[in-house]
Amino acid sequence: MKLTFKDLREFLAILEEEGQLIRIEDEVMPEPDLSAIGRAAPDMENGPGVFINKVKGYKYSVVLNVHGSWQNHALMLGLPKETSVKEQFFALDKAWSAYPIKPVWVENAPVKEVKITGGINLFEVLPLFRVNKYDGGFYISKALIVSQDPDDPDNFEKQNAGTYRLQVKGKDLLGILPLPFHDIAIHLKKAEERNQPLPIAICLGNDPVLNFMSSTPIEYFQSEYDFAGAIKGEPIELTKSEVGNLDIPARSEIVLEGYIIPKERKIEGPFGEFPGSYSGARLMPEVRIHTITHRINPIFENLYLGIPWTEIDYLMALNTCIPLYRQLKRDFPEVVAVNAIYTHGMGVIVSTKSRLGGYGKAVAMRLLSTPHGMPYSKIVIIVDEFVDPFNLQQVMWALTTRVRVDKDVVTIPYCPGMPLDPSSEPAGMHTKLIIDATTPVAPDHCRETELIEIPEKTDFWMNYLKNLRQRKGGTNDAMSQM
Repeated sequence: MKLTFKDLREFLAILEEEGQLIRIEDEVMPEPDLSAIGRAAPDMENGPGVFINKVKGYKYSVVLNVHGSWQNHALMLGLPKETSVKEQFFALDKAWSAYPIKPVWVENAPVKEVKITGGINLFEVLPLFRVNKYDGGFYISKALIVSQDPDDPDNFEKQNAGTYRLQVKGKDLLGILPLPFHDIAIHLKKAEERNQPLPIAICLGNDPVLNFMSSTPIEYFQSEYDFAGAIKGEPIELTKSEVGNLDIPARSEIVLEGYIIPKERKIEGPFGEFPGSYSGARLMPEVRIHTITHRINPIFENLYLGIPWTEIDYLMALNTCIPLYRQLKRDFPEVVAVNAIYTHGMGVIVSTKSRLGGYGKAVAMRLLSTPHGMPYSKIVIIVDEFVDPFNLQQVMWALTTRVRVDKDVVTIPYCPGMPLDPSSEPAGMHTKLIIDATTPVAPDHCRETELIEIPEKTDFWMNYLKNLRQRKGGTNDAMSQM
């Protein structure tokens, strides 16, 4: 596939053309209006993006909920907005196979239209607000942050473009949360061993595919930019940062350049996180900003997150599924699909054909040993290949008719966990749960069962009824399986 948009502005135009963008021209307050808008939009039918033109006390506009519905997600992939989640999964998997499509570097990049190198004041450029009421401060929650491996700074594949939360602490000072299993934490550790600052570039208001990839759990030696090119079907345009020789998106709205201060930790948080609760405060590194570049009249894109579903649940859904699916299928070719859309893969449903007795449990244990599954995945459900893991009605059928509780439910205590999950105890430790809801095969055994076959011509009548409803002006609920 080849997508027609090159940046956030062009994608907003597509959303508007498709009826998936709402513009607010009335002046709004930073608080509580912006967070309330961010909460309300994904709760609407076909959750639209929302463009807020005027924010009281600030110069520039804000956009929220760009990724916040399956309709917007489909448009990001160049698909019709009514494309089902399962169809989006397989379209994304197909695009994934085009990796790598290498980026191109351009001069006179749009993000360099305005340059600020002295008197840095984040409040003059960013319409900042608390994402949730009891956050420890203003947060930047949708940033693509670029860093390099200090041991190998010229290795493009080891450069990381990841998403990490940022707390605004002053005019030029931010707190950052680099958890130990994040790639940026590897870079920071190496820099601190040298007692050197780690240069970073914080890129805001990006091509939605770039934000999608920066929150995707790919391998350390893989490039987010190369994957973004594969999804888009053409190279991503990059340019060089003003300082630090970092590769940054040429069409970002705003880039904050700075460095992580070595061997210093200050209180960061609390913050309302993606599991739907506040994650508390902890000692974390800080970032000093020395340069800002931005487009003329930049758009500040931020992300609301709270009790699911919010924008983050759409953003970090299929981009969690595909890497897990690819890693599993490489070792277990019988795997058919992976649904890891729940709370960034803390819950995962895998459909697979069973090669031998106990195969479902083996698939689950492999998932729990993947780079993302190890810290994140807590509850893993394995179903047969004929069960659609994206259809919860079918999954519940498998759970209620296939699970022998004494044989098919396994817990594994004292495993790595996601410290932002309020049920991890202590923070960062999980007991993993595996539920094998597959039909037993030899040498396992159970009583004989014979599945009811689907009636002939079911597909014909499914399409007939859909077309009939569309002709009568009914709403299309192709996404209703979610």
